[in-house]
Amino acid sequence: MAELVVKDNALIQASYTLDIVEQRLILLAIAEARETGHGITENSLLEVHASSYINTFHVEKHTAYSVLRETVKSLFDRYVTYHDVNPKTGKDRSFHCRWVDKIGYEQNSGIVFLRFTQDIVPLITRLEENFTKYELQQVSRLTSSYAIRLYELLIQWRASGKTPVFDLLNFRQQLGVEAHQYKTMSNFKTYVLDFALKQVNGLTDITAKYEQHKQGRSISGFTFSFEQKHAENNLLHEQKKHALKLSDAQIKFFSNKLSKLPEMSKYSEGNESYDEFAMRIVVMLKNPVKLKELKPLLKKVGFQ
Repeated sequence: MAELVVKDNALIQASYTLDIVEQRLILLAIAEARETGHGITENSLLEVHASSYINTFHVEKHTAYSVLRETVKSLFDRYVTYHDVNPKTGKDRSFHCRWVDKIGYEQNSGIVFLRFTQDIVPLITRLEENFTKYELQQVSRLTSSYAIRLYELLIQWRASGKTPVFDLLNFRQQLGVEAHQYKTMSNFKTYVLDFALKQVNGLTDITAKYEQHKQGRSISGFTFSFEQKHAENNLLHEQKKHALKLSDAQIKFFSNKLSKLPEMSKYSEGNESYDEFAMRIVVMLKNPVKLKELKPLLKKVGFQ
């Protein structure tokens, strides 16, 4: 089952500045909480394992441990500005709130523990009319925080394939561009917009293009049109049809075998025992993406 990220559109449209690791950590926490079936409440202390970060975003073990440790320090200070409508007056209003009110790191195991604030939780979990959902795998290869934000902003309009005009100032804030950054339009296009669009087109399930709109001689905003990559979807469908599958008995048997294989050391966490490692491998073998990744090692321990 694909890991889904679900966010209220008020949060998708919000303004915030997060670096690539901070965005990835938040998305992974949302997706994994949904995957467990436990959901997210304002009391949920969520766990994100370094191994999940490694396998989802294809980074080296030592890199994952290092960036997660540093991100725990920075994410606590991050905040989001979001907009909604006052139900009493019908007027627009804006709020500032932190992403998390508690976050920590377990050194030896590489586990991040975090709790979203009570204001953020409803925006992440509310499954009403205004929400956007997408598979985490669609942004797993994006290396630009601007590209992740652009993808999120676009897929709100997946049904029509065309966005309204994004006002330039608001659009910059939504992408996470600070006021002092890329002030000229040429720099904004080169280092933010065009760079992010290239990644979205090359590494996700949509192909997009934009038109610029002017007031007088100055660009005041952008509209985007995009379409689904049908050929890629068909390919993914075929790959899923022929995907490797293991029975529960095979998973248990080969997880024990793999836990003792030297080549599996890059997936280990801290000083865990073989039995503890085997239990985590069971979870990995139930994930189609990780199962495919481990196929060569499965063959090495006797899988036919």
